[in-house]
Amino acid sequence: MKNFFLLLTLLVVTLVSAQIEEEVKVKYAVETFFYAFHDKNELAMKRVVNPDILMQTVGLNMLGKMTVRNNNFNDLINFMITTPDSISFQEKILDYKIQIDGGMAHVWAPYEFWYNGEFSHCGVNSFQLFKEEDTWKIIYLIDSRRKEDCNNASE
Repeated sequence: MKNFFLLLTLLVVTLVSAQIEEEVKVKYAVETFFYAFHDKNELAMKRVVNPDILMQTVGLNMLGKMTVRNNNFNDLINFMITTPDSISFQEKILDYKIQIDGGMAHVWAPYEFWYNGEFSHCGVNSFQLFKEEDTWKIIYLIDSRRKEDCNNASE
């Protein structure tokens, strides 16, 4: 019986260790995405993104109605590489909540966006990733955007 509990404990420790290792790899993919974004490094960003990435934004339109808008990954790349070096932008990630099931992962990441040193907006990034061989790739990104009530982003 003592050996059974020792074996069971060893198995649980191994499974927990493997889960933590995968969470680190998932977080690394998302962090690489943002490091590349801030450094205006198109190649580094494309290494962690699936070529068929889907992107959307949830927010209020000009009439104050909540909408979902489709975005183009190439527009993000264009914004990134055409913004003059004299203008800074930073997406500050406030937290990471990571869930993994086999080859699929979800990351919930509240953020604040700063443009040229001034607060622009806040919201949440929701990333979907899949595991391609031993590398996690971002396949879907939806974010929310608002200028007020930013403390609710972490819920």
